[in-house]
Order: sequence, then C-alpha cells, then structure tokens
Amino acid sequence: MRDTSPQQHPKPRLHHLAFRAMNCDMAAWVFSADESVARARLHEARQFMYRVEERLSRFRPESELSQLNARAGEAVPVSSMLWEVIGCALQSSCHTGGLYDPTILDVLETAGYDRTFQAVVDDQRPPGAVFRRHTDWREIRLDADARRVTLPPGVRLDLGGIAKAWAADRAADRLSHLGPCLVDAGGDIAVHGRPVGTAGWTIGVADPLQVEADLAVLVIGNGGVATSGIDHRRWRRGDIVQHHIIDPRLGRPAETDLLTATVVASNARQADVHALTALILGAQRGSRYLRSQPGVEGLLVGPDGSRLATPGFSRFTLPPSSRDGGG
Repeated sequence: MRDTSPQQHPKPRLHHLAFRAMNCDMAAWVFSADESVARARLHEARQFMYRVEERLSRFRPESELSQLNARAGEAVPVSSMLWEVIGCALQSSCHTGGLYDPTILDVLETAGYDRTFQAVVDDQRPPGAVFRRHTDWREIRLDADARRVTLPPGVRLDLGGIAKAWAADRAADRLSHLGPCLVDAGGDIAVHGRPVGTAGWTIGVADPLQVEADLAVLVIGNGGVATSGIDHRRWRRGDIVQHHIIDPRLGRPAETDLLTATVVASNARQADVHALTALILGAQRGSRYLRSQPGVEGLLVGPDGSRLATPGFSRFTLPPSSRDGGG
C-alpha cells in the first residue's frame, strides 16, 4: 500500500561560522534545512575571504595588490578579482567626487598606518610631511581587452575598506542560494532574504561612546549596512592624534565633527563608501550628501553623542520598546 501520509520536510535552521580574516572579526549566518550543505557553504565563504586577503592585502608583500603597487608605471595584467575591485573603487571615486580615493596609501603610511592596525603603536616622532600627489585616481589606466591596469608612477592603492565590503556582498550572494543569510566582514554587513516569520535580520548599531551599548537596532531584509568611524582606529604621532580616515583634499587624516557614520544602502559596498564620504564631509554636509543619494539612509554621531539621522532612517529601526538586543 502506498504511503499517503503528509511528507515531513525538515525546517530550515540557522547555521553560523565565525573566523578572522583581513585583520578583523568576520562571521556568516545562513538558514538551511541541510546542515551538511550549510556547513560546507559557510566554510567556502571563509575560504573565499582568505583568498581576498591573500590577493588584496596591502600588508602582504606577495599579494597581487602589492605586486601591482610595486610596478607603478607599467601595464600589469591582473586577476578578475583585482580587476573588479579596482573597477568598483574607481566608480566610487567618480561618484563621490574623489572623497573616496583608493590612491591614498602614501598618506596613510605618512600618518603612521604603515602596518596592520594591531601592530600600530603610538610614536614620539612627529607626523611625516603631508604627501602632495601630482597624480590621482583619474590617471589610472584600465585596458579592458587585456585586463591590464597601469598605475601612474609613484601611485599605490589601498583597497582595504572597499575590498571587505565587496567580499561581504559576494559571499552573501553565494550563501543566498541556500536561504536567508547575513555576512559580517568586520562591520561591513551584507544581507539577503528575510528569515521566515520576521521583518528582517536585526543588526545593532554600536554606540561609540558606550561599550556594549547600541544606539539603534536595525531590521534589514535585503541590502547592506556599514559604519565608518574615527572612534577605534586612532594612534599618536608626536602630540597629534592620527586616524585612518583620510581626506584626499587635505592629504592627511580628516578633520571632521563626526565620530561615526552608519549607512544603510542596497549593498555593503555602497554603504561603506557612503559612510566614509559622509564622515569626511562632517555632520551638516554629510547629512545633505546622504539625503541626495537614492535608496540611502544614515545615522551620524558626533563626539558629544549628538545624533543626526536622515528622514528615512527610522524605517529600518526597531522601536526601543520592542528591542530584545541587537542582532
């Protein structure tokens, strides 16, 4: 006799993997009914992040990015990964009028960020002279037919922030074939799909002035979230506090009246670039910039704890009365 009883299908469960890559904590979550497949895909996501670090880290002399930087002035064939990330970086430079600029590596090193952040220490030496470039991102040459990149002589790239966000987007794309997923690449967060029975993933926006506290809890179904700030990566050169957010117009760390900028956008890469740009511009100009970007919302925080949100930011926030902790 044929069994006509209803078939029981296993319910999707949440699977999670945490690891370190690109000098930061990373994690990925995915809902799937098949535990073995979910675990395999999460480990593939981790391996993908390791490959991104191997190719695009400026701190590894053998990385493809370091080799490209060492051959400035030459037409260098590059991998599809490096080609795509450089393309994203130059598009972002164009969109922000150069406020995002991947060619600021010399300025970062002049400020003292010439090694991984964990190895950066306060230094009694005064900051080096302001690096004044005679070339900029617009002079980078791309040969799409041969997939070659030519950096102007003396120009070197730093792709750290945008590479992490790009990698989060790509990893989430791959995991999304299994089910709703979230990838957190050191604070650059990519989300695909809403967990069943929810309005989205809950993501805490850290309060830069209170450890372990959240300014807000976001509810995101699809898209990206990123926070840019000068609250964490800070050090001293002589009597001057330095940080890693460079204003390309000044050739030194940005002089901003903001502590952090958190942005929600259609993907992690866009969120990362918009957050950086708003932080450099400061509270008022940064808020106007964010309001001018379609589909982008943000929350800006000053050193005194003051907050300035774009009009639509509240659409993504969980009311305080219904919070049970950040995601």
